[in-house]
Amino acid sequence: MALSPEQVVITEDVEGSDIPVDLMYVETWDGLYAPIGVRVPPGDGPHPMVLLASGNGGGGMAWVRDAVASRGYIMERLLRAGYGCAWLRYRTEVELGYDQGGPLIRDVRQGRELFNRSPLEYEDEIAVVQHMKTLEFVDPDRIGLVGMSHGGEMILKLTSEYHGAAVGVASEPAAHEFLSLTVDNTAFVDPDTGLRNIEEMQMGETEKVRARIDTPRAMERINRINTPLLVMGRENDHLQGIFRTTYELLEEAGKEVEWVSWDHHLHGYIYPERGTDGYEVDETQDVAITGIIAYLDRYLQVGG
Repeated sequence: MALSPEQVVITEDVEGSDIPVDLMYVETWDGLYAPIGVRVPPGDGPHPMVLLASGNGGGGMAWVRDAVASRGYIMERLLRAGYGCAWLRYRTEVELGYDQGGPLIRDVRQGRELFNRSPLEYEDEIAVVQHMKTLEFVDPDRIGLVGMSHGGEMILKLTSEYHGAAVGVASEPAAHEFLSLTVDNTAFVDPDTGLRNIEEMQMGETEKVRARIDTPRAMERINRINTPLLVMGRENDHLQGIFRTTYELLEEAGKEVEWVSWDHHLHGYIYPERGTDGYEVDETQDVAITGIIAYLDRYLQVGG
C-alpha cells in the first residue's frame, strides 16, 4: 500500500514484543516535522497516552528508532499497564532561547503565519500533544508526559504555557533556564563557540540554587502551571539542588506537586537501557517506574 505523503506511518516490529511501533511524522507549528514512535496496547481505544522525552533535541527518526529498540523497557511497562506511549523527538535546544526569546507571538502576513521567533523544542512537544488529541485511538483528555533531564525541564516550560496535558512527571529536571539561574564558576563559556558549558556545573545544594535564581521570574512562570506534577530527583547528582528547588517552589506556589528522589548511578535511571542480554533492571529502577505508573494512574484513570 502506498504511503500518504501527508500522513506518513511506517510500522516496525519491536524485538521481544508482539506490539509494534508506528513511526510517524508530526507537523509542528512552523510546518516542519517532528518524528515520534507510537505504540498502543491491545483492545479497543481510545487509549490514554504517555509521551516520553529525554535530553535535548536533534537526532531525528534514527534517534526515535534507537530509543524504542534500546530504551523500550518503560514502554513495555506502560503498555502492560494499559497505556499507549510514544518516544518523541524535537528540534535542538537553543541556548537561553526560552529565557531571552520571550513568548512566541503568532501573526498573519499575506495569508500565512508570521512568528516573532522560531518555535523552540518544548513548543514542538506542545504540537505533538495537540496532534495526538486528533487521533481516534487516543483519549484526548488522558495524555500524560514523562521527561528526563532537559526533557523534564521542557515539561515545566510546556505546562507553564499550555494546559492540555492531564499530568506530568519531570525526572531529574535540568531546570536552570526555567528558574533563570545565574551560573557560577563551575560553568564556563566555550571560547570557540561563545556558548556556556554547564556539563559539570555544581548545583547540588538548594541553598546555593536559591541564591542564584531570579525567584520572582521563576515564580511568575510557576504560577501559570495548572498541571499536576511529580518531580523526581537523584541523590548525589550535581544538579540535585535544582531538582529539589524546582519541587519546593512549585509546592510553595500551592501547585499540585509531589517529590521523590532515588539513589542511583545512572542519569536517566527511569529509562533502563538494553544490554547484550536484554534489559537488566535493578530494584531501584523497578520501584521508580512502578511509582511513575501509580502516579499516572491517579490522573489518567486507567481501568476507569
